[in-house]
Amino acid sequence: MPINAHPDYINAERKYHESNSEEERLLALEQMVKHAPKHKGGETLRKNLRTRYKKLKQDLAKTKRSKKKGKKGIKKEDMQAILLGLTNSGKSSILKTITNAHPRIASYGFTTNEPEVGTLNYENCNIQIIDLPPIASENFEKGLVNNADTVLIVVEKIDEIKEVLNTAKSNKNAKKIIIFNKIDKYDENTKRKISETLKSKKYNFNIISCETKEGIQKLKEKIFKSFPIIRVYTRQPKKKEDKYPVILLPNSTLKDVAEKVLHGFSKQVKYAKITGPSCKFPNQKIGLKHVVKDRDVVEFYTD
Repeated sequence: MPINAHPDYINAERKYHESNSEEERLLALEQMVKHAPKHKGGETLRKNLRTRYKKLKQDLAKTKRSKKKGKKGIKKEDMQAILLGLTNSGKSSILKTITNAHPRIASYGFTTNEPEVGTLNYENCNIQIIDLPPIASENFEKGLVNNADTVLIVVEKIDEIKEVLNTAKSNKNAKKIIIFNKIDKYDENTKRKISETLKSKKYNFNIISCETKEGIQKLKEKIFKSFPIIRVYTRQPKKKEDKYPVILLPNSTLKDVAEKVLHGFSKQVKYAKITGPSCKFPNQKIGLKHVVKDRDVVEFYTD
């Protein structure tokens, strides 16, 4: 520590030594350069700080280019939701709580350095959940936000919502759900006030706690219902229908179902039998142009 250092310099130096990531060290160094002593005796210090700052910035840029070069693309599934939020908002804890993923969770900022993918299984339907790095991170990927079907806005405070929502405003087609996280920190009266405030702003929201599991089941249901899909179950003749449905968009046909089962399969199908909301009676014999509805059960016949 230099003699007669400004309190802001001392604070920045402390943050530099306590930093857990290169990004945090870079921010601390920037403040150290800004508040370093300006007198002649501090010339060497300022020069060393600028050199260190420049080298760290170059190293980070090099690491980022290397990661991009070796980064594997994430294949989008039938239903995809993105967890979006500030650092330490608890996105990774939510991913771990509602999916099969086991992300790294820590109390310090910028723990998530690359997208983490998990699967939420709800009523035998698999929903792809992606936890993105915090929006302030240089590893944050806007492209995934723009292509998602549902965006989960994770916040700890009401005044964070606007900033996070603005990051997703370019995706006008995605459903947005506000997840007010870490609600276990508040008493019942405060929880009620938070809910009333969110209602008054007409947000589609859910208040949750990964610690107590409050609101978790309701959140899973809300995520599932955010997708405009129908489920069609297939079965072989005289057998029970498959456990996992074929996921389709509304107004899909039996031909779409067959192609989802296997590419080119519709060319082999002679006819189908269907039971469910879209037919007049059970096991109705029908053609491939028939429009299916949610929870239909279909049997395909190739001869």
